Amino acid sequence: MVFNTGAALLDAIVLAVVSKDEQGTYGYKITQDVRQVLDVSESTLYPVLRRLQKDECLQVYDMEYAGRNRRYYKLTEKGEAQLNLYRIEWKNYSTKISNLFL
Repeated sequence: MVFNTGAALLDAIVLAVVSKDEQGTYGYKITQDVRQVLDVSESTLYPVLRRLQKDECLQVYDMEYAGRNRRYYKLTEKGEAQLNLYRIEWKNYSTKISNLFL
């Protein structure tokens, strides 16, 4: 992709991916889902997950899977509110940009 992906857009994409599963989802799956739309590395996404956790947008818990602990991420109420704000901002932004290309 020729366009830069800023921190806010990465946050919005990660929150959107995590929001797809009410029970939460784990880091590797988040990485795979984000990679469907952006070419990013795990080393880029894990700091985003930690920042969103620090900002109280994500709740983190561990659950056993195949004899190992797997870290899961789930949206908090604050995370849902932030995602809704991102959705509104994205709609406004993308509409303005799309209108320029017409």
